[in-house]
Amino acid sequence: MDIPVFILAGLLVHCVFLVSIFDIYFSSPLVHGMTPQQTPLPPPAKRLVLFVADGLRADSLYELDSNGTARAPYLRSILENNGSWGISHTRVPTESRPGHVALIAGFYEDVSAVAKGWKENPVEFDSVFNESKYTWSWGSPDILPMFAKGATGDHVYTFCYAAESEDFGAEDAAKLDMWVFDHVKSFFKSSRSNQTLFSALNEEKVVLFLHLLGIDTNGHAHRPNSREYQENIKQVDEGVKEIASLIDNFYGNDGKTAFILTSDHGMTDWGSHGAGHPSETLTPLIVWGAGVNYPQKVTTQFFEDNFLEEWKLENLKRLDVNQADIAPLMASLIGVPFPLNSVGTLPLEYLNTSALFKTESMFTNAVQILEQFKVKMSQKKETTLSILFTPFKPLSASEQINYLKKIRLYIEQQKYDEAISLCKTLINLALEGLSYYHTYDRLFLGLSIAVSFVGWTTYVILVIIKAHTNLTKTVPANKKKSTVLFYGFASAGMIITFFLLIQTCPWTYYIYCLLPVPVWYAVVKEIPVIQDLATNVLSLHLGQSAGFLLVCILGIEILVFSFFYRSALTVGLLVFAGWPVITQLWIQAKTKALIWTLLCVLLAIFPLMPVVGREPNIPLVTAAGLLTILISLFLLTSLCKSENKYRDNEDLKVYFYQMFSVALSTYVVGSTHNSLKIKQGLPVMNQIISWMTLVFSPVLLLLSPTFLFERLFSILLSLMSTYLLLSTGYEALFPLALFGLMFVWINMEQEALQHYGLSLKPKLAVFNFTCTMDITQFRQLHLDDVRRSFFFVFFIVTAFFGTGNIASINSFDPASVYCFLTVFSPFMMGGLLLLKVAIPFVLVSCAFEAVQVTTQLSSKSLFLIVLVISDIMALHFFFLVKDYGSWLDIGTSISHYVLVMSLTIFMMVMNGLAQLLTTRRLELPRRNKHHSM
Repeated sequence: MDIPVFILAGLLVHCVFLVSIFDIYFSSPLVHGMTPQQTPLPPPAKRLVLFVADGLRADSLYELDSNGTARAPYLRSILENNGSWGISHTRVPTESRPGHVALIAGFYEDVSAVAKGWKENPVEFDSVFNESKYTWSWGSPDILPMFAKGATGDHVYTFCYAAESEDFGAEDAAKLDMWVFDHVKSFFKSSRSNQTLFSALNEEKVVLFLHLLGIDTNGHAHRPNSREYQENIKQVDEGVKEIASLIDNFYGNDGKTAFILTSDHGMTDWGSHGAGHPSETLTPLIVWGAGVNYPQKVTTQFFEDNFLEEWKLENLKRLDVNQADIAPLMASLIGVPFPLNSVGTLPLEYLNTSALFKTESMFTNAVQILEQFKVKMSQKKETTLSILFTPFKPLSASEQINYLKKIRLYIEQQKYDEAISLCKTLINLALEGLSYYHTYDRLFLGLSIAVSFVGWTTYVILVIIKAHTNLTKTVPANKKKSTVLFYGFASAGMIITFFLLIQTCPWTYYIYCLLPVPVWYAVVKEIPVIQDLATNVLSLHLGQSAGFLLVCILGIEILVFSFFYRSALTVGLLVFAGWPVITQLWIQAKTKALIWTLLCVLLAIFPLMPVVGREPNIPLVTAAGLLTILISLFLLTSLCKSENKYRDNEDLKVYFYQMFSVALSTYVVGSTHNSLKIKQGLPVMNQIISWMTLVFSPVLLLLSPTFLFERLFSILLSLMSTYLLLSTGYEALFPLALFGLMFVWINMEQEALQHYGLSLKPKLAVFNFTCTMDITQFRQLHLDDVRRSFFFVFFIVTAFFGTGNIASINSFDPASVYCFLTVFSPFMMGGLLLLKVAIPFVLVSCAFEAVQVTTQLSSKSLFLIVLVISDIMALHFFFLVKDYGSWLDIGTSISHYVLVMSLTIFMMVMNGLAQLLTTRRLELPRRNKHHSM
């Protein structure tokens, strides 16, 4: 197979592997075509006021201050005297969009929807707002439009402030909440002189939604334990009190208003959210007003956490709910149909209504979820052959009728408790059935992908052995056998296609099920190579082969383990430190071996450090900048002293510009964070310098000479100037330690080549990246090249996880991008954070490029070994993907697989980028100078 064709095939196969996980595990759970279900009794409330304090943690609201006073006095008095309270348990990812969808639409969005944007609706869904007669909402432009866009008709109205107001560097983010409260007040005031609006406000089934973003913004900017965050809670409490009083007065205290205060997600102590830490998943829920239970006094109640004693609320009944349960609660309070895709269970203990109303509401809830089950089942039945269809037995058609008849009979006999109990059983069964049909094809698709995976990895190993080793001899192709093979596999492909066609499967199923056919055809075609290889392997020393295999397996296991425990990288680096001793390389290069060992030990410290972003430490960033300049001065001095006839002194200017850029970045980081500390926002000049550094640092790099060490030194300076701007603590030192080790690695590989007698030691000082190597100089692969490739994969994983577990969303800290922007912009911030992650990656890739060219290996051969290692890891994670257990486990297992698959695709891209950064040079017009020869 030609190199371009092979690379294209590799990219396509890996893209299929990567995308498959979203089809298998993360397809949208939503179905359409259900009949709306509504409680057939008059509701207790005419209107509902929903306050969502974005980013408010349960403990931050409920706990008392150090002097024993309530942080939110009004809300504390409500839960003690007027309403019910509890904790709303959110799900991963704890982000604003999925949190609000769970609250208002009653279902948990799949990850693919979150990836498609905050404001857009990847799939249309029903919500309490859509079912209401009128909804008025005030707050963030990131949240409100998605509920208005999904609504039918023109009855959901939004009032948003400008997106620029969401500024993490602002003097006080509480002004966002003040904006909402002030606009609600003026809205009610204006309705007195607007008859149309006044009439609409006096209708039934009205919802008022106040989205309060100040607490979340203050939490990101100052952390949840800060004075700003806690002061914001007090201001929200005061605002809620004023709005509740205003609304009660407006409606003449008619007792027909229900109030709910909750949050979409919490926040970690270091000001991030997205993962499954209790501080992110536990949010407050306080409900009061029409149709809501008063506080219930209890003597004892048991919860696994010890919050009740801490919050001094052990004598008031705590009613915990899942976040999606709040949607049916709102629907039953104002008598609107339950949102069509809601999977929440109505929390009856919050209701202060008749037993009949509670039972009828619960029955409506059960029928509404059963409707989804029926649609899901009929959809699956239509796309599966009747002889292969396996129905969900606990809810067969007869069982459904049986349950509904029994519940209706209990209601008629006024056996409400029995009816409610049966409704809950029916809800649980319907949810189980929904999950059953949603994951119906999972095993079948998973096996197809696994078979393709094994086939592809086998094929790559065969390509390596055939093209880059002396283990096999060229066997002439047997045309007759090849034709039989081709028609055999083509027939298998046609049978699979026909089988999928008669089941009207989605087009993606064709890709997943047909992929193993060409992959395994390519493998089976190489049977002579496999036979030849088997003969050669059997002639080898058995103990040696087994030992080598064992070391390979152990190495890959350490890599897999490092995704779960960063400390595994420390263990690996300490083993690397002993590599020169184990292989006796230290005998011929004592100084290099000593520096290698010291740098391995130094780098091994980083994975033991806490995840980046938890504790900003700007002096360390400054120290990293100064250290870079010192190292640069030392290297420049030695460059000037060295008599390299190939170097032009004009090139030194480029290094001075780069050093100036590093110095400027160091100043900007300190200056920006000081300005934000005193609440003066992001200085415009600093912002301009940051963006200019980001744009021009790659240009300066391409102006530098292409001699090996000089170009690598230039790459470090260029990347450091940008990395410093994205750093908030000790991670600024990480690229320096990593680059030092990479620099020594290139030298150590030269010693290893000499040690094994594979080639003469080239002069690295005059080695030029642009000198194209003669193809006849490329050598065949040696067993030591497997070790070389493993080092690269290990360093890549270290570059990823050295300063934090990037598989966890809450490793990211918006403070990292404050030199570039402070106004909330999820995709811009995400892009800059990804750039930060990629910089150590680029350093390792460039070093690997240097290793490849200086060890006289074609980049393809080493890269293929890297591909095999990462694919074996990916297959590992494919089988570790979970759809059960805690949401943190599920989210982590998915992100690990996606990360390794992205790694493989990313390494292909990085290979090209490294070649560009090391070999390309921009030539500026220069004045002609006469040099004496």
